[in-house]
Amino acid sequence: MSKKILVIEDDKFLRELMIKKLANEGFEVSSAADGEEGIRCVKEKQPDLILLDLILPGLDGFGVLTKLQEDPALPKIPVIILSNLSQREEIEKARQLGVKDFLIKAHFVPGEIVSKVNDVLARKM
Repeated sequence: MSKKILVIEDDKFLRELMIKKLANEGFEVSSAADGEEGIRCVKEKQPDLILLDLILPGLDGFGVLTKLQEDPALPKIPVIILSNLSQREEIEKARQLGVKDFLIKAHFVPGEIVSKVNDVLARKM
């Protein structure tokens, strides 16, 4: 059975690029364009891993992380951050909220996402 990945990203081009790349690697991919929609998708789809942007309209990525941690009904799902925020404070805050890995958008290529997803899923097992 293929692993389910949820991509929460407001940039349509980047979201579709990640969906296509992950789907080509055999993952079952769903997506959300903002934090509130992302939380709904987590509840409905129960993904194995979440790729999360920090800068989102409405509820931002930190808000999503907080809600994921506070809701006992939600399973503990590993999260990889994809963001242009690269300040040490943001990275540290994300790690405190349970993030498994952090990718800076300007510094990665799509193949790296697949590699990170596989690494995190392997650690989860």
